Amino acid sequence: MAQLVFVRHGQSLYNLENRFTGILDVPLTDIGKEQAKLAGEKLIGYVFDIAYTSMLIRAQESLEIILNEMKVTIPIVKNKAFNERMYGTLQGLNKEETAKKYGLAQVDIWRRSYDVCPPDGESLLDTYNRVVPYYKTEIETKLKMGQNVLIVAHGNSLRSLMMYLENINPLDIVKVNIATGIPRVYTFDAELKISNVTYL
Repeated sequence: MAQLVFVRHGQSLYNLENRFTGILDVPLTDIGKEQAKLAGEKLIGYVFDIAYTSMLIRAQESLEIILNEMKVTIPIVKNKAFNERMYGTLQGLNKEETAKKYGLAQVDIWRRSYDVCPPDGESLLDTYNRVVPYYKTEIETKLKMGQNVLIVAHGNSLRSLMMYLENINPLDIVKVNIATGIPRVYTFDAELKISNVTYL
């Protein structure tokens, strides 16, 4: 039985400052590094054949810390398909100040809805449409071969993947939030049906 584990990167500088990050390349905070270290500790004993991450430093750094903590060396694939959702002109702005300017209801729609784009940005649907085809092409084939895969990426790219894996509808995905640094483990049967899913 193959396993897929995904982890949202540890706290970034813009997470700490309550800013829209999107595809801006900001590093982890010390807390974020500790969260990644704890994720690595939880994954000790798991065996992975390959790891995937985004092109952004906060995810790459989290993956590096996790693998160092596990004391393993495996191939790493970096691909923009796993990048965070692009927040357009909101990127870098403080979320609280943005809510005062546009209204909390509008900002919530931009942040949490499935198919509404922030100004000049991506919707979660757009993110889904780049994450899932890449997953089907690159990762499902490895899982079918019995390989175990680790993905360290971002809140919205991983929410997109959750939608596909767990058949979550667009209304329900709005309520899903993925915590930083907590591994989510999927175990598949020979037909690639999920036999178990859990957070560590």
